[in-house]
Amino acid sequence: MPKLIGTDGTHFYAWPLKPGKYSLGRNTECDFCIPDQTVSRKHAEIELDQSGKELYLTDLKSHNGTTVNGKLLTSRTAVHPGDHILFGKTEFKFELEGEGGITRSSMRSATLMDLDPEQSMVLSMQEALKPLPKRISDIPELLPTLFDMASVLVLPEPRESMLQKALALVAKVIPAERLAVLFVSESQDEVLTAATLLPSGKDPGAFTLSRTIIKELLSNRNAILVGNPLDDPRFASQQSIIASSLKSAMAVPLLDEDRVLGVLYVDTKNPLHRYSDEYLRLLATFGNIITSRLVNFGLLQERELKQAMEVELRRASSIQQNLLIKNMPELPGYGLHAFQLQSRSVGGDLYDATILPDGRLLFLAADVSGKGMGAALLMSNILASFRILYHDQPFDLVQAVSQVSLQLCRYSAPEDFATLFIGILDGPTGTLTYVNAGHNPPLIVRASREIEHLEPCGIMIGAFNFADWTESKAKMAPGDLLFLFTDGVTEAMKGDEQYTDERMERFVVASHTLAPVELADALMHDIATFVGDGPRSDDITMLIIKRELAC
Repeated sequence: MPKLIGTDGTHFYAWPLKPGKYSLGRNTECDFCIPDQTVSRKHAEIELDQSGKELYLTDLKSHNGTTVNGKLLTSRTAVHPGDHILFGKTEFKFELEGEGGITRSSMRSATLMDLDPEQSMVLSMQEALKPLPKRISDIPELLPTLFDMASVLVLPEPRESMLQKALALVAKVIPAERLAVLFVSESQDEVLTAATLLPSGKDPGAFTLSRTIIKELLSNRNAILVGNPLDDPRFASQQSIIASSLKSAMAVPLLDEDRVLGVLYVDTKNPLHRYSDEYLRLLATFGNIITSRLVNFGLLQERELKQAMEVELRRASSIQQNLLIKNMPELPGYGLHAFQLQSRSVGGDLYDATILPDGRLLFLAADVSGKGMGAALLMSNILASFRILYHDQPFDLVQAVSQVSLQLCRYSAPEDFATLFIGILDGPTGTLTYVNAGHNPPLIVRASREIEHLEPCGIMIGAFNFADWTESKAKMAPGDLLFLFTDGVTEAMKGDEQYTDERMERFVVASHTLAPVELADALMHDIATFVGDGPRSDDITMLIIKRELAC
């Protein structure tokens, strides 16, 4: 049966294909799921024709692209057996079962059989990696071969090429008819040959391996040597062993701490090359070097991905900061100040302010659900949507909130929503008309130190496909202060203790005579003192409006 076989460096996949179309991506709803960050949620479409021999790939506008033999796909493309496929940075090949004449293969299936290898030797990897016995260490080719193998650690070449070179080096000092690096599928039910080598140049054929050997390698992480199965009459009925005519075989796990990355395997049917425990220790030494290189591949991939993400985050952070206004508009008789401190490179808090054509001040603040890039995208969407509506004549608060909420609900996931406070302040009269859509109640601190909470008058935006908001009104007299904030202020953490609404209110009331910018600085200093060296748990946004005392 045709198969798509590959690895993301951690997991190994062998997916049988029947004629039809398949989706591939990071989304678990895809037919083939690859949980790798370089793979898009819906990355590519795979199509196998009715003959079962022609495979076609279509990239679904993935972020990191799909390549075949190094060529980036821009349209539906035919893929042939043995072609090198990259989905993001994960490696795959298309294989037709029964393809022959290959001396070096990648990601081919191996067969597991039932065998109880009682004529075997098992060594823990700790034991196997002890200093080599003198009889083995005196092999003339060994020292230069080990140096050559060590150089494999630093050569910048593809994984497959590295494995092939490593097998060739192993073959210099360990006599073998077949050598292979094998990976095990994530489901642990299929062995895949990542690289094979026959010094004779013949087809390596399908590998027939003992389930017990594989279990020993994967479960117990031990190195194992099988002597001569044919010498034991108990194995006479094992046709797979008879057919392969094995005299001796060795396998060691490619072990990274407690995780088995794969298996290094050699076998021989030459009675003069029967393996010993010394050879098993030597194979373990080579396996340890190969493991180091495989781990380096994974670390390099993680570093490249991290660097790419850091570049993207810096760019996204710059774009987001440019979306926010740099200077608050001027409203005669009032002092205005906005402050924001994000807990990550990008965040989900937003604020805005503008003078409407009729001279009134429109301002808003919102807190988007979630954190990171997703929240930042929603933040920019909400901000852009409101800005489009600013110059509607006349500007209607409830209508604007309804329009933006319905758009957010229609084009985002159910868990994507935002709390919002939006208000219009008439400067000469001090009349504030507002809609609080599930947001933390802002404070109006009166000149007399009394507090008024501007409670919600509707639900958060984007959560449902219906409108449920009403306008409310308040009055700002000379000396009054409006303090609008997001929950990053009250939920700042010191261990398990929160800063709390009560502490914030006490501080704002005690400091209400300060200018808005001075109040924001003083409050942030108090929050920083409270939090200490602890991490910031959420974005902090404040918008402060103070009506000046009449002269």
